[in-house]
Amino acid sequence: MDINTLRQWISARDSYSILETLDVQTGVRTVLKEFDVVIEAPNWTKDGRTLVYNSQGKLYTYALATGEIKPIDTGLATDCNNDHVLSPDNSQIAVSHFTNEDATSRIYILPLAGGQPTLVTPKGPSYLHGWSPDGRRLAYCAERGGQYDIYTIAVDGGPETQLTDLPGLDDGPEYSPDGRHIWFNSTRTGLMQVWRMAVDGSNPTHVVQEDANCWFPHVSPDGEWVVYIAYGKGDVDPGDHPANKNVELRLIPAGGGASKTLVKLFGGQGTINVNSWSPDNRTIAFVSYRLKA
Repeated sequence: MDINTLRQWISARDSYSILETLDVQTGVRTVLKEFDVVIEAPNWTKDGRTLVYNSQGKLYTYALATGEIKPIDTGLATDCNNDHVLSPDNSQIAVSHFTNEDATSRIYILPLAGGQPTLVTPKGPSYLHGWSPDGRRLAYCAERGGQYDIYTIAVDGGPETQLTDLPGLDDGPEYSPDGRHIWFNSTRTGLMQVWRMAVDGSNPTHVVQEDANCWFPHVSPDGEWVVYIAYGKGDVDPGDHPANKNVELRLIPAGGGASKTLVKLFGGQGTINVNSWSPDNRTIAFVSYRLKA
C-alpha cells in the first residue's frame, strides 16, 4: 500500500474508535476512551502505566491513570502506520514510516521520549512487527521481488536475513519472550493461519488450524498464551485484513490446543496489529470501531 492509497483509505474510514481493555481471566471489557478519528494498535509500556497508539500518521501516549493524551515527537516520521514496537527496555520505539522520497514503508528507530528517527531498513516496503527480547534484532514483513516474506535485521541496520520463502503471504512476525521462536501468520495453506518457527526460520509449525482467517499472533509476556484476531472464512480474502468487519479476538495456549473466543467486536485493521498484552499477563488492550451515521 503506497502512502496516497493509505491516506485515501484512512479518510474513507468514517468511524469512531473505541480504546478498550479486556481482562482475559474474567472477560470484563472496559472502555477507556472514544475518539472521533481513527486510532490503531495500542502497545502497553512495561511499567503498566501507559498505552502507545497511532493516529493519522503520528504516535500518541495514553496515561491509564489519568486519561491524559500526549503526542510523541517522531521528527521526520509523520506518516507512521500501525506497526510500532517498543524496545525491551522501553527506551526506544521502532516504527514503519512511509518515506517522502518514494512513499514506501521503511523501518526507523527513535527514542520513546521523542526525537529524530534513524533509518534501519533502506529497502522497502518493510513493515515492522517484532523486537527480539535481547534488543538486538527486528522482525518484519517485506516485499522483495513481488513476494512478501519474513525478514530480520540488526537494530543498527546492515544486511537483512530472509526467514521464509514459500508462495503466499507471510506476515506479522513476533518473537516469543524467551527469544527461541518467531510467531507469524501465513496463507501457505490457503487460509491465513497462525504459525511458529525457530528464530533462524527452521521448523515451521502450523499452530492454529481453524476454518477462519487468523492474523497477528501476540504472545503474553510470560510466554504461556497467544491472542490473535480471526475473520470469518468468507468475509475477507485470506491475504487481507480490512477494517470495519465483524471479528473475534481468540486465545490459545502457546503450547497448542483449542482456542477460546475472548470477545466478538466490530474491528479488524487497527484492532491488535501490535502486541497489546499488559505486563502482568492479564489484560489485552485493543481498538474497536463504530461507523458514523
